[in-house]
Amino acid sequence: MTHPAPTATAPRQAAAEPPAEPTAVEIGGAVRDLYTDGITARKAAFRPEFADRLREDIERAFEEARRRPDGAVGRGPNRYYVEIHPEQLRDFVELVDHPWVRGVCEAVLGPDYRIVELGFDVPLEGAVDQPWHRDFPSPPATREEHRLTSLAFNVTAVDTEPDMGPFEIAPGTQWESGADFDHEMFPDRAEYPRYAGRAVRKYPRRGDISARSALTVHRGTTNHSTASRPVLVLGVDAPGAGNDAQHDMAASRAYWEALPQRVRDHLACAVVDVLAPVTQQHTIEGLVMGDAG
Repeated sequence: MTHPAPTATAPRQAAAEPPAEPTAVEIGGAVRDLYTDGITARKAAFRPEFADRLREDIERAFEEARRRPDGAVGRGPNRYYVEIHPEQLRDFVELVDHPWVRGVCEAVLGPDYRIVELGFDVPLEGAVDQPWHRDFPSPPATREEHRLTSLAFNVTAVDTEPDMGPFEIAPGTQWESGADFDHEMFPDRAEYPRYAGRAVRKYPRRGDISARSALTVHRGTTNHSTASRPVLVLGVDAPGAGNDAQHDMAASRAYWEALPQRVRDHLACAVVDVLAPVTQQHTIEGLVMGDAG
């Protein structure tokens, strides 16, 4: 059975008034946050209209993905994850070329960082608490050298309210080895009170962006509202981190050639004549049933 190619767009021109370059103090503060709490953020990095277009693009891609096998992957009851190609996002260039995004990537991952993942989470009405988890096992560079080799940027597509199942994170847990975690990703339920005791809930607004280590133990919480809470995920690696093997981004040749060289230099994706839908590879089986405890 064949499936239609995802809706593609040409790279959108950046905003007429480009955002100011962050100061060394701002970037230094973000790096400090990532190495202490495991998460940092830039408030009002984009205009609210950016988030509104993002939501439109996510809703379009979500509808397409749910019509085909392995397009939208369950991350718990009424909670989905979908990977997309860059050209399915009208403001992809504005996102990845934002000075704060570039500055944080360069400071943490080095000048040759690689963009390896683009997708979105959608917790719908009825999504429940996820198990506490990290997104993949801690690599040797982090366990042994105390060095971060990947970042996950999150951009909300809505103003997050307390009843919408906000993201919850346990600061500082990116340095736990995880050797005793189930699949090196899921801590024992006996440890849940410890994570809950230090947990912080996040309430980003349209236009905000955060960056975190995906190793920092976290979870999505119960969505008590009738609204969905879509959030974009941008995954970035240091050279050799290897997370690109879990993803399958591609760009059509025409789209690739229209991208600014500074974006192409960091984008790890295949260049193809015909763009095919992404088949999700990075499944997290332990999230499928939600937190039953």
